[in-house]
Amino acid sequence: MAARTTASGRTGKPAAKASTAKIPQLAWHQVRPAPVVLVSGTEDFLADRAIRTLRDFLKLEDPSLEISDIQADSYAPGELLTLASPSLFGEPRMIRVSSVEKCSDTFLTEAIEYLQNPADDTYVILRHGGGVRGKKLLDTIRSGVGGAIEVVCAELKKDADKHDFATAEFRTAGKRVTPSALRALVAAFSDDLAELSAACQQLIADTGAEVTETTVDRYYGGRVETNAFKVADSAIAGRLGEALVTLRHALASGADPVPIVAAFASKIRTMAKLFGARGGSAQLAATYSLAPWQVERAQRDLRGWSDDGLARCIVMLAETDAAVKGAGRDPVFALERLVTVIAKRGE
Repeated sequence: MAARTTASGRTGKPAAKASTAKIPQLAWHQVRPAPVVLVSGTEDFLADRAIRTLRDFLKLEDPSLEISDIQADSYAPGELLTLASPSLFGEPRMIRVSSVEKCSDTFLTEAIEYLQNPADDTYVILRHGGGVRGKKLLDTIRSGVGGAIEVVCAELKKDADKHDFATAEFRTAGKRVTPSALRALVAAFSDDLAELSAACQQLIADTGAEVTETTVDRYYGGRVETNAFKVADSAIAGRLGEALVTLRHALASGADPVPIVAAFASKIRTMAKLFGARGGSAQLAATYSLAPWQVERAQRDLRGWSDDGLARCIVMLAETDAAVKGAGRDPVFALERLVTVIAKRGE
């Protein structure tokens, strides 16, 4: 087996290495076979995807792969060694260990012992979801004992990271998708990576050669977050009438005012970062931890804005945020006032 092959076949930047780690630290889509694979981080969806990708790769390499599961928090003494012992027919083995962040003392001791002499043709996958429990095991793995690798599955908090994730979903499937469609998807499913992935897969399966914003709107136009960004887009572009109609439709459809204010805050915050900034979209994206498309969109949105107008809108945003969270008597009025001030560029 080619131990250095990337199981998913995808490319991308590896995760940043910890200063003390002596083993490869890879992004979830760079997972590959190793005697011990530590899958760390709080993003369960990416961790599950990485483990599933590795399983499929190993099964493709050898259909006789024997797969076993261990719960580290309810571990039976000797379980790991028993499952890793050679079988009668010598099939390769994949042992998936879950809940390592809750592991028992017995598992901790036996796992550290196993690292000293990993079994041949055996792949032990350790899923650690975060926390200090099991730190001694993690430190031992990261020191290089056992020939391990680490697959880091940190939570994707930034829209730019979610945008990159969705882009990779379509690229892997060979499906074209427009930038505006990607932005609408990320806005619609910004709170749940699993839902974002499922939406991408549905569009990949159900649509034609190219996915556009119209396609996304047809499938997911009812999502609160999508409506919120439509309101923000119209207001920032100066289309007051359209923004108010969209706002009232969103509220009538059951949208919560809080995410709508959050959509405005997200866009205005990006605009404030880039106001007066000079440079290409790639350079500014790296400087401000944004995606290039976010830079280009903010630069377009900033046309016709003054620094005083932007400042007044930021103040209004803070007041409206407080109003819709209980400090005001009429959140709808506060929202309409915010839309009006932003559409008039703070005048």
